[in-house]
Amino acid sequence: MEVIHKIGRRKTAVARIYLKPGNGTISVNKRELNDYFTTSTLQYKVKQPFALLGVEDTYDVKVNVYGGGITGQAEAIRLAISRALCEVDVENRATLKPEGLLTRDPRMVERKKFGQKKARKRFQFSKR
Repeated sequence: MEVIHKIGRRKTAVARIYLKPGNGTISVNKRELNDYFTTSTLQYKVKQPFALLGVEDTYDVKVNVYGGGITGQAEAIRLAISRALCEVDVENRATLKPEGLLTRDPRMVERKKFGQKKARKRFQFSKR
């Protein structure tokens, strides 16, 4: 198996991953996973596809991620890894799809409208 390249997005975060057979190392922006994502929740989100399939120590992942916040970045990486694992073996799709790992979360920040304070906030209406 050669290197598999996939892209994952969430809010304004974009993650490009390179998946290849190895011993389970995950590097994010040339840093160790535990250094980049300090909280255990975010580390769990990134490793979730591997844990569901039981292949934690089978693949090496190199990640380039930019934009958004750390939670959006972690979820973008999770989507990209899930997509790559589906390309490795089509049977993985049946495990990952019910967990919602192959769905791109479409929620984005709504844009600010012209002549208003914020996206939805309006100026106070004055009858007189």
